[in-house]
Amino acid sequence: MTDVWLGIIAIAVLTMAVIQIAAIVFAARAARQMGDAVSRFEHTLQPILANLQALSADAARASAAASAQVERTGQLLHDLATRADQTVMALQESILRPARRGMAFLHSLQAILSAFRRDAAGRTSSQRAAAAPEEEDALFIG
Repeated sequence: MTDVWLGIIAIAVLTMAVIQIAAIVFAARAARQMGDAVSRFEHTLQPILANLQALSADAARASAAASAQVERTGQLLHDLATRADQTVMALQESILRPARRGMAFLHSLQAILSAFRRDAAGRTSSQRAAAAPEEEDALFIG
């Protein structure tokens, strides 16, 4: 009976060895297939990564160009605003100053004419002097 048990044990050990060898062969094939799949995936991703790098470089250049353009536009608008202020100030100086002088001249001419009208109305300077205190008394409130 020991020979039977020894035969059964030998068959069991042989079966386990065959299963382990089959598992090792299957694992080696799976590892090789996984390695092939990973290399194909890397090979597929290389052009995509190269395109992404080129796109990011292009985006960086476009961003730098846009930033420079915005700075130029800002400087242009600042210069334009400064020149508009200078133009407005020059127009005010060239138009308003003579207009003020002209208005002052017209006011003085009006004052002179009104002074002549009063004299032409027949009032003398002594009559104007005598009428002044009476008018001041009428204005006094007290």
